[in-house]
Amino acid sequence: MNQAEPAPAERAPTRDRPRRAKRPRENPTPKAGRNLPAAIGVGLAMLVAVLGGLLFLPLGFVLVTTAFAVFGVWEVFRALQAQGTRLPIIPVMVGTLVMPVSAYFGGLEGLLFTMTACSVAVLVWRSVESAAGAPRSVFAGVFTLAWVPFLISFAALPLHATGGATPIGLWPSGIPQGAWQIATLLLLVVSNDTFGYIVGASIGKHPMAPKISPKKSWEGFAGSVGGAMVIGVLACIFLLDKPWWVGLVLALGMVAAATAGDLAESMVKRELGVKDMSSILPGHGGVMDRLDSIVFAAPVAYVLFALLSGV
Repeated sequence: MNQAEPAPAERAPTRDRPRRAKRPRENPTPKAGRNLPAAIGVGLAMLVAVLGGLLFLPLGFVLVTTAFAVFGVWEVFRALQAQGTRLPIIPVMVGTLVMPVSAYFGGLEGLLFTMTACSVAVLVWRSVESAAGAPRSVFAGVFTLAWVPFLISFAALPLHATGGATPIGLWPSGIPQGAWQIATLLLLVVSNDTFGYIVGASIGKHPMAPKISPKKSWEGFAGSVGGAMVIGVLACIFLLDKPWWVGLVLALGMVAAATAGDLAESMVKRELGVKDMSSILPGHGGVMDRLDSIVFAAPVAYVLFALLSGV
């Protein structure tokens, strides 16, 4: 007769059994993995080039903006091409070259006309080619035009409103309000990225959109809001000659728009299966990885400055 197996209480104590190795707890919000010295150096060089062109040669600022838009569209073209989507690159690139200049010389009407004309050009260009994949190609072309050159051209509109092609002179004399508005826009976007990165990388634990951008946390968003508010108030007092509370409104609008732009680009990259649009900027990734915030913030800033012009 077989001896009955011991009851669970009679089994060997758990301390006599080999213990399983504990798995390290995963951090739900991985720390950002940038090359920080390279990122700071490249970021400062870009900021100096853009602000230098803005304050000393407005048309140069427009040309720098156009160059960034061209590189951004090229990155989108390569990413879409890798996924089998044929982007009508010639009409899209022509539109990218023309839109910022049309905004500078023609204002909002010129920009809207150029966007419409370029969208029609994409449709006509694709209609004379093969029909295979034409709807997807046309949609990708119009989407790229609207996402990159059209939105970023709003950054050039304040220069048209303050004199267009007329040189604005050297600091501190002769600089119109529109140039200071663009400078404030850039400073708020940079502060959003900088303070959000510092706070998020230090104490970020609660992701905002884990399925889209796991590294973006609510703590980092709070850091972006706080830092941008300080910069916004200082900019209104020393650059814009506006009441201090206008800086709070601008800061909230810029942070919301920049965050939406960042998440939108992350969603596009996730859909395309890429981590960065390219590696052209050391420590930053691609040009679109830097423009993602500005392309959404520029039109929001244009609208806010128009609404607050009488304050």
